Amino acid sequence: MNEEGQTSGMDRLRSTKTIREILEVATSFEKSAWDFYAALAPKVSKRIRYLVEELAEEEQGHYEMFGALADRPDIEQYLCDEIRVPTEDHKFSDFVQIPEIGENPDDQTVLQYALSREDAAMKHYRELAEETAPGPIHDLFEFLANEEAKHKQELEKTYYETVYSGGV
Repeated sequence: MNEEGQTSGMDRLRSTKTIREILEVATSFEKSAWDFYAALAPKVSKRIRYLVEELAEEEQGHYEMFGALADRPDIEQYLCDEIRVPTEDHKFSDFVQIPEIGENPDDQTVLQYALSREDAAMKHYRELAEETAPGPIHDLFEFLANEEAKHKQELEKTYYETVYSGGV
């Protein structure tokens, strides 16, 4: 920042990314989520297996949506647009790496990780929606934020039932 509290040109450049760059990271995020949940499903207890399988399917759908988006001619014009990087960008990017939870993870550990992942995604997509102009890119980020909010809500419900109702 300069003396007048204004952001310098260099600071603005560092705090923006192109839509293309954002979509590439989001695609990687959704792919890693799909891989994580798919690999996790056979390792978790039967009590939460259905939820982990549902999350794998949902994340697969998000990943496939990004693939289909890349082929849409109406999206091409937006890919070079730059928008402000969300404050959650680092957390979101960190979740591209899949943690090692072990062969027999306990339900609480799985649910805590999944909750933090869905929360970071929800906040990230919500901020991206706020930063984009009305149109297909805005609608995409708004849709994804709502999807991740639903995932988080289901995970919170299951976490409460599992952890606080004597399940763990």
